[in-house]
Amino acid sequence: MRPSSSNPFPTHEVDIPAGRRHLQAFFTLPDKPRAVIAFAHGSGSGRHSPRNQYVAQVLNQAGMATLLADLLDEAEAEDQRFVFDVQLLAERLIACADWLGEQPSTLPLPLGYFGASTGSAAALIAAAARPDLVRAIVSRGGRPDLAWEALPKVKAATLLLVGGLDGPVVDWNEQAYQRLTCPKGLLIIPHATHLFPEPGALEAVAQHACDWFVQNLLPAE
Repeated sequence: MRPSSSNPFPTHEVDIPAGRRHLQAFFTLPDKPRAVIAFAHGSGSGRHSPRNQYVAQVLNQAGMATLLADLLDEAEAEDQRFVFDVQLLAERLIACADWLGEQPSTLPLPLGYFGASTGSAAALIAAAARPDLVRAIVSRGGRPDLAWEALPKVKAATLLLVGGLDGPVVDWNEQAYQRLTCPKGLLIIPHATHLFPEPGALEAVAQHACDWFVQNLLPAE
């Protein structure tokens, strides 16, 4: 599945060096972008995720560039040892951020992370490791509990979005919220499950994420 043709902004397929690997990514650059968001997918997902592509397009329309990278290759994505290796995912997310910092089009832009599932833990660990690199984080149905030791070190403004019917994930996010010391928010989307397939649920996620990034990344008009 390719990014939707309804997105009016050009999307480029790029390779990002990450140690001995090269990560495949979709890089979308709106006209005169004011911020850039790197996505950290979870549970073996990647740049083809229709949920994250939808969120990315909402952010593009608000003037933010987006980078959707496969943090794992195909073989790794089928191996639970890699899927839950949040330290590895964080290292590769930092590689994506470093790549964005080398591009003339995104070098001067404030950076945010959008993480889902285990990718949320990776985003939080990456933010704690390089607090100078990222200013805002949004977690969708995330596992911030997997970043437990890193949580007090996160400086970036962090929003946790959780489905109200997402079982223990709600509890894990509530506990993580208490441990965070940065500017923070916790929003529970009523009647939504883990992947937010319910009518209007993903739209709510995208709008809350967009509002959070606008508030914390973009200068006031």
